[in-house]
Amino acid sequence: MVVPSPNHSIHNQKERIKSIGVPVIDLSNKRSIVSDSIVKACEEYGFFKVINHGVSKDIISNMENEGHDFFAKPSLEKLKAGPATPLGYGIKNIGFNGDFGEVEYLLLHTNPLSIAQRSKSISNDPIKFSNVVNDYIEAVRDLTCEILELIAEGLWVPDKSIFSRLIRDVDSDSIIRINHYPSSLQHMSNTNNNRIGFGAHTDPQILNLLRSNDVDGFQISVEDGVWVPVPSDPAAFYVNVGDALQALTNGRFSSVKHRVLTNSNKSTRMSMIYFGTPPLHACISPIPELVTPQKPSQYRPFTWAEYKKATYALRLSDQRLNIFSVQQQSQ
Repeated sequence: MVVPSPNHSIHNQKERIKSIGVPVIDLSNKRSIVSDSIVKACEEYGFFKVINHGVSKDIISNMENEGHDFFAKPSLEKLKAGPATPLGYGIKNIGFNGDFGEVEYLLLHTNPLSIAQRSKSISNDPIKFSNVVNDYIEAVRDLTCEILELIAEGLWVPDKSIFSRLIRDVDSDSIIRINHYPSSLQHMSNTNNNRIGFGAHTDPQILNLLRSNDVDGFQISVEDGVWVPVPSDPAAFYVNVGDALQALTNGRFSSVKHRVLTNSNKSTRMSMIYFGTPPLHACISPIPELVTPQKPSQYRPFTWAEYKKATYALRLSDQRLNIFSVQQQSQ
């Protein structure tokens, strides 16, 4: 779904809301049970919730405080950190192709030098901001890599770091995004809570970690026209499969479509997302263990740079991965 204007709201009779519990993965359980459960969740939903994740409460709260401090600034002050091209501060415009949402955000590359440079226009204390963001990135990167290694084990891949090393690479193109969604009441006098905060899309990266405050609005699509509200849990992380992992697993995992609706109460939603991403030069193609005569390769090899370029050229709701499918190429 592409949001054609900032004032768009959902009026689609074909849509249905379905309340089902998303998989919950307790990382304190036996490793073999955890790895099998994660693989099953990635196959069935492309999405799951992680508890007992080991990321320090202080690291999380420090990062959240920096986000709140920035978004509480006057508009003219925040605009000094933008426009998002794509890094920096952005508001309403999502990408370069006409997508809009009721959101303002900060988008940062995870490279420490890039963060240090950007922090000068973001924070009144850029050194503190840089330290807090770098600590958070290190913690969520480690968690992301742990999950990816559990996935490799669950898939019985001999090289347990086959996915995680793409993110640990010094040239990783990983990014972090802080989204701030105003409540619907800040913009509307009625009780319509169907305003789009961020339109329906899949994420292009490998694996992404989402953490939000205690305000709902996030939804995943389990099938066409069916949306599942995901209750917020500030103590947990939500994990979603990205397009690159769908390609790496030869379609065994599905990149989950998701969106955010603004909240109709007086609270504002703020989320922090770590996008685990390979280096620009990294080649993405189905790993050999998941290619068989019965399940031949579904995707042609492509670099992350190629995929990133395709992402920027398309709109939010477009099916980017189809461009690189073997079947599409043969037609």
